[in-house]
Amino acid sequence: QITTMSGNEFLLQSDIDFLILDWFHAIKNAIDRLPKERSCASRNLEFKLRKSSSIELLNSLDTESKEPKPEHRKSLIFRLNYSASDTNDRNRVKSRLKKFISRRPSLKTLQEKGLIKDQIFGSHLHLVCEHEKSTVPQFVRLCIEAVEKRGLDVDGIYRVSGNLATIQKLRFVVNQEEKLNLDDSQWEDIHVVTGALKMFFRELPEPLFPYCFFEQFVEAIKIQDNATRIRSIRSLVKKLPRPNYDTMKILFEHLKK
Repeated sequence: QITTMSGNEFLLQSDIDFLILDWFHAIKNAIDRLPKERSCASRNLEFKLRKSSSIELLNSLDTESKEPKPEHRKSLIFRLNYSASDTNDRNRVKSRLKKFISRRPSLKTLQEKGLIKDQIFGSHLHLVCEHEKSTVPQFVRLCIEAVEKRGLDVDGIYRVSGNLATIQKLRFVVNQEEKLNLDDSQWEDIHVVTGALKMFFRELPEPLFPYCFFEQFVEAIKIQDNATRIRSIRSLVKKLPRPNYDTMKILFEHLKK
């Protein structure tokens, strides 16, 4: 997230580490070309970007080498501090990035060392619940509470789309595990909250009804006798994993209101 001198905010997201570094390098060089009295903006930018998980990861890996060479002890930011306008320097940057990427450890290794944390959006439901030590994701609870507090009488709830940029900003805040207050004025549009909640369920790698239960539910729905069909479906629902069952229960109770 970048805030300009005029107060404009821009949210840049990518899962590709070297692309994030390219962005940082381009933005920093643009700031460096500003008048000297604004040079503090460059330092502020570097401080903020170095706090992000991607840059932090790269610097951690760079200093983690068992027998680092002297030149590797310098931060990656310093080693990439060249002029973007010079072709030779750009080639040098690309070469260094290629060497760095070729020796980076696997994703599993990084997760085991705690350098990469699972995000809320896009993670399996049971992993989110395990991380939070609950059976219903905290974000789901907060969204439902916010909607029931100030959105039940709003026309088009869950149908009208909220501002996508604001929804993405909310997604970013949740994934960074920042303290979330949905009563904050920046989330005052309830359609942003409902849009983010729908996005959370849409990005689950596996739906609330797990794939392994799909055929069983299909067969149960095909049963002609109504009483037998209901008993079969109820029995299957009770067999669902606890996070799926509890999340489904709180969500369906909410949607009935």
